[in-house]
Amino acid sequence: MRETSWQLDRTRAAILFERFGPYHHARLNAAGQFFDVWGIEACASETVYAWKKVEGAEKFRRVTLTELNTNDQRWKKELIRSMWQSLDKIKPHIVVLPGWSSCDALSALAWCVKNHIPAVVMSESTAWDDQRVFWKEWIKSRLVKCCQAGLAGGTPHADYLVQLGLPRERIFLGYDIVDNDFFKHQSQKARAEETSLRKKQNLPSKFFLASARFVEKKNLFGLIRAYARYCALAKTACRSEIWDLVLLGDGALKPALCQLISELGMTSRIHLPGFKQYDELPVYFGLAEAFFHASTVEQWGLVVNEAMASGLPVLVSNRCGCATDLVHEGVNGFKFDPYNVEDIALRLLQVSALTPLQRSAMGEASQCIIAGWGPERFSQGLRDAATLALKNSHRRFRFFDRLILQLLLLR
Repeated sequence: MRETSWQLDRTRAAILFERFGPYHHARLNAAGQFFDVWGIEACASETVYAWKKVEGAEKFRRVTLTELNTNDQRWKKELIRSMWQSLDKIKPHIVVLPGWSSCDALSALAWCVKNHIPAVVMSESTAWDDQRVFWKEWIKSRLVKCCQAGLAGGTPHADYLVQLGLPRERIFLGYDIVDNDFFKHQSQKARAEETSLRKKQNLPSKFFLASARFVEKKNLFGLIRAYARYCALAKTACRSEIWDLVLLGDGALKPALCQLISELGMTSRIHLPGFKQYDELPVYFGLAEAFFHASTVEQWGLVVNEAMASGLPVLVSNRCGCATDLVHEGVNGFKFDPYNVEDIALRLLQVSALTPLQRSAMGEASQCIIAGWGPERFSQGLRDAATLALKNSHRRFRFFDRLILQLLLLR
């Protein structure tokens, strides 16, 4: 089935994601410069992210396997059947997998093993983003070793792939990227219309920005407590200007968060505009003074990419996977311990004490750093991974690995 010689632009690459959002379109279009890309999404809609459906496919061919992810056995069976039918029809030279745990990734990997087609695993997992159990790690290592190469989010994610058994020389970086140009230009446009937009959106003159789903791991209770502590510290230091906090997002924790805001006396200081779609975000990035991300568990944190592309200083939890590569201490922002309210508050105070010129320099540094983590990095990393995988695809898979895949698909 597989050609023994090839040119990349004639290589059929099936690239999988659960559901296409704006980030995935940017990646697939970038990859389309090097490959004949077939973008396969497991479902057209799901319940975790409230993105509007992103239509079209500029530089790739789009395949949607199911309409709605219900995550039950009936849906999984339909997904596996549709995945195999689609891959049989496309006849890809290489398959690019979104990790190793989801039904779409496992079914596609099983297809690759059966048809002796090389696979590249994309990963944004780190060794410390969850509690690790020996037997689960062993199973992961068997799955990862079925892949010929990896595309990792950043340095800690590459380290974890090595820990799972993928040789370092087969791992490339660039999985977690956003459309930098979109956020850069749209945030600049927002700043040019600052007066009218600030009034229209009812935004304060100076504010920290945070954006997250209202779920436990985003540490929003800690964020709010740290902000309240910042306000107290600023008053003690006789600061004439205390920045407000604008928190974008929504979710089941909203009532409890509103109650905490009220209890802390922060109702006039903390603003909750709700969830904002992708094309609305640059207004908030453009008018903010700095971005603040406090998660206790975060595989990467793409919202940090967006803030940096928009030219903001960033304060990022050291539990975020992106912090290692994107946050240069004192250059474009600061890292902090998300469990230490005092530490976070002092960082907020430190950034708000900077002069406009110093903040501008930090924002420019953010844009300079993130420029190396745009769609072109994804396409280059994937090109290198695919080239290596295609050249080293002649291998036999153990019966035991095939059995593991089948058992996992029956869950």
